[in-house]
Amino acid sequence: MSVPHIAIVILNYNGRKHLETFLPSVIASTYSNKSVVVADNASTDGSMELVKNSFPSVECLYNLTNEGFAGGYNWALKHIQADYYILLNSDVEVTPGWIEPVIALMESDPKIAACQPKLLSYHQPDLFWDAGAAGGWIDSLGYPFSRGRVFDVCELDEGQYNLPEPIFWASGAALFIRAAVYHEMGGLDASFFAHQEEIDLCWRMQLAGYQIMSCPTSVVYHVGGGTLPRGGRKVFLNFRNNLLMLSKNLPLPEKLWKLPLRFGLDAISAWKGLLTGDRAFFTAIMQAHGAVIKIWLTGKIEKKYLLKKPMKSLQGVYSGMIVWEYFINKRTRFQEIIRRKIL
Repeated sequence: MSVPHIAIVILNYNGRKHLETFLPSVIASTYSNKSVVVADNASTDGSMELVKNSFPSVECLYNLTNEGFAGGYNWALKHIQADYYILLNSDVEVTPGWIEPVIALMESDPKIAACQPKLLSYHQPDLFWDAGAAGGWIDSLGYPFSRGRVFDVCELDEGQYNLPEPIFWASGAALFIRAAVYHEMGGLDASFFAHQEEIDLCWRMQLAGYQIMSCPTSVVYHVGGGTLPRGGRKVFLNFRNNLLMLSKNLPLPEKLWKLPLRFGLDAISAWKGLLTGDRAFFTAIMQAHGAVIKIWLTGKIEKKYLLKKPMKSLQGVYSGMIVWEYFINKRTRFQEIIRRKIL
């Protein structure tokens, strides 16, 4: 039986230091039928000269503009032929056998469209990494969280999530995906630019009948951005994109009550930020709400998936409110929350 061809695609934007540090571990991956591609989003730091001169086995693609995570990958993957893509952040250290168990799992069932390894912190290897951990879930109102990470609490990896399980979303930091399904779905939503575009894609794949999995026998270590300021473009994109994702993918009966409730909860969060002196956080959320309303009024929400499925019919959905469990009931671990109520 032929070995599937894997394209490991690293989207780069001024990531010279990360490429110099972590690209050797990617090249050293033991999987036999692989290619490594660095797709550049118009960097200006000399990072692609480094790749060309120091890592001649790596294929280089050059974009003339920075289209963000979503648009950048859509552009790059149009030029890459493979059975599977691995969308890999430039600041991820991989282990030699990290690819084989994921591909074996995905090859066992053609309905598995995407999968992620276990993501641990590069600087604290006994801790789960904050965005993805051991697989992404979502609550009834669209708030994402992970097996091993709820809001600001990252759990110690004690083997509690070591079994492969269906999840709602796989992290874009190390996303394994069938190439044919990626293109069938139209790729990532380029209008998102960055943040939560992989959650939206995984949601759409579930609506189309595919499954998303976590494969914890594969382990990678992620540096990440650390604790970023709450204000600014990151907050704007997170709040805007999350609401757009709900607008696109919820069935109408759920949309009619969940979106107004989410606007209200977001507003409470924004005003709390303002009253505690975080004006940038308040402004970013208000701007996100304005952007979403403008998109609604112009009718630019994607209408491809008209037959939506209730959230309770999808995998990796928590029927309660993660905000209530975390802030009111003070439950900070995934297992103690999920044990209470699963759809």
